[in-house]
Amino acid sequence: MKNIFKIVVAFALVLLVFSCSTKKNSFINRKYHSIATEFNVLYNGELALDDGLEALNAYYEDNFWEILPVEPLKIDELALPGMQREMDNSPQEFERAEEKAVKAIQKHSMLIARKERNSQIDAAYLLLGKARYYSKRFVPAIEAFNYILINYPSADLIDETRVWQAKTNIRLQNEDMAIESLSFLLDNISLKDKVKEDANTAMAMAYAKMDSINQVIRYLKQAVLTNNNKEQTARNLFILGQLYRDENKIDSSNIAFQKIIDLKNAPYKYVIHAHIEQAKNVSNKVAALAMSDELQILIEDRYNRPYLDELYYRLAALTLRNNEDMALVFYKKSIQASERNNFQKELTYEAIGNISFDKAKYSVAGAYYDSVLQITTNENTKRIRSLKRKRNNLEEVIVYEGIAKRNDSILDVVGLSSDDRLTFFTNYIETLKAEEERKRELEEIMKVNSGINLLGSNNNNTISGGKWYFYNTQAVQYGEQEFRNIWGNRPLEDNWRLSEKMRINMNSLGADNTVVTQEDKSKKYELSYYLEKIPSNPVVIDSISEERNDAYYKLGIIYQAQFKEIDLAISRLEKLLTFNPGIYLSLPAKYHLYKMYAVLNNKKAEDYKNDLTVNYPESKYSKIILNPTDVLITDESNSSSETEYANLYYEYKEEEYDSVIEKSTNAILKYEGQFIVSKFELLKAYAIGKRDGMMAFKEELDLIVANYPNTAEGKKALEVLQTINSKI
Repeated sequence: MKNIFKIVVAFALVLLVFSCSTKKNSFINRKYHSIATEFNVLYNGELALDDGLEALNAYYEDNFWEILPVEPLKIDELALPGMQREMDNSPQEFERAEEKAVKAIQKHSMLIARKERNSQIDAAYLLLGKARYYSKRFVPAIEAFNYILINYPSADLIDETRVWQAKTNIRLQNEDMAIESLSFLLDNISLKDKVKEDANTAMAMAYAKMDSINQVIRYLKQAVLTNNNKEQTARNLFILGQLYRDENKIDSSNIAFQKIIDLKNAPYKYVIHAHIEQAKNVSNKVAALAMSDELQILIEDRYNRPYLDELYYRLAALTLRNNEDMALVFYKKSIQASERNNFQKELTYEAIGNISFDKAKYSVAGAYYDSVLQITTNENTKRIRSLKRKRNNLEEVIVYEGIAKRNDSILDVVGLSSDDRLTFFTNYIETLKAEEERKRELEEIMKVNSGINLLGSNNNNTISGGKWYFYNTQAVQYGEQEFRNIWGNRPLEDNWRLSEKMRINMNSLGADNTVVTQEDKSKKYELSYYLEKIPSNPVVIDSISEERNDAYYKLGIIYQAQFKEIDLAISRLEKLLTFNPGIYLSLPAKYHLYKMYAVLNNKKAEDYKNDLTVNYPESKYSKIILNPTDVLITDESNSSSETEYANLYYEYKEEEYDSVIEKSTNAILKYEGQFIVSKFELLKAYAIGKRDGMMAFKEELDLIVANYPNTAEGKKALEVLQTINSKI
């Protein structure tokens, strides 16, 4: 028996040795290498490829605010000469899959008499090409696919290989070649459903590169007729829904998104975003109410926690049509639910800022716009550039509103009688004491709740609402008030404590901020301390008054010219006139009020016109009103404006761009209606271009061309624009 066993083992070893040869075309050799290739090397290689795809999908983030790419594979732009490409961050599993494919080819290829005898080698080359494709090495990938097509024309995987070859050609920007190859493949009526699905998806991918939307829709519709790949089918349906919406085919869009919702085992990220996209398609009040209820149900589902920021944002957008206050609540919940700074969070901050902007709450709007600019990762988009300009314009409003409010407060106190001053500051001191007492009570509550007073834990709690201070209404209200007193009404955002961020204090006592917030703590309850700080020098009081008047005038002009807020502009200028400012402010204020009331067809326009033309007939404003087509500048004012322009031009030559921009802006307001304004505008544009770059320069030139088309400066701006565009 032992001899028989030895003989069998020896025979098996001999058989194994001879079958390992890749040069002998025998049945045993072919089967051995075929099985070893398929169930050993290729099996491990396919597992590595699947692991790589799983990792790739896990790290890939779709931007559902834009039309999704057909294939979720981020390809970096080709680097320019002298520039370093981004480091390849492809999962290492693709490298392992490539190694297994190479090993299969090197060890098990049976190329005998120029014909491959191992039926699994074509699969090895296909795996090699896929691994290189997903590693974004498209030239080596297409070499692998071409090798299969040339050397294995009758292989079982030939049709699948043609699809991969076409996809690689698309990545190499050979869309026409890919379309031709895929069209030939799709003419085969016996094509397997999976290959047909992949081929139609690849065709859509090619036409998407060529911006042929109708063809993209056509082939995506063909691709989703079968459902072999749940991930890709859901993605194709999602893209269809987005494209239909862009073509204003809302019903078709909703149908596509509903198919995703109904698709069994579809990836959940597509399902939840299909609900959100359907909410975007809502166009009437009834549908908005129904969709709001649906979003509320989704929000209550714990499974949707990762998507709460998007769900709240969309719910806020629906609610905004009918209930602005509730919409703001939902927007803020969206911010709270955002776990990181992303595009969604940017949009939420911007939406709240826009609401505040539309309600003329410019300080609040500015704070929210600051939050957007702080967290954005792409500052070169048109949206962010526009937001920056909007925010820069707000800066002046915020500064001048602050000056107006502060100086009004100071002058109000200055105007009080001695007894009224005593009453005012006595009440303020009492308020401070009351706040101090509330603070002391809160500290006692927190001391008990923190466990310091454990021995008294069995005593009755005299303050209702629970032992933990968050359950105590009085403690919470005091905490909120204390926060506002220290920090102001800051929006809910990251890095809110940074000193450079806007402080919005809505609880000002109305006195000078230096009196209220910077007093020596040892004297904060002494009445004399505050009384001594009230200005008494007439020169100082006049200076405060003039600064206040100038702020009101500039606010009126900015609200009128930059934000088109006519009501706000009128209110600031009319309030300015109640202060009896000097003629240097009262005349231009009356002129601007005349113009705004004329636009509104208000009879007050005639009153201001008569005031100017009758009482100040020689002023330039009267001449503009009576003779708008004439040259309206006196020699003296012309000389003054030309001198100012010349001085600014020299500053520009000295590269003092910030100063030039600021002074040009003031000059444009100062000399409004005069021909020299276009000169200041062009000089300002050049300074902005030097400081902020080409895109900002082009935008300023566009404005000059639009607003001053018939002036020499407008023609010069157009000429420069044409030169810039010809070189891009």
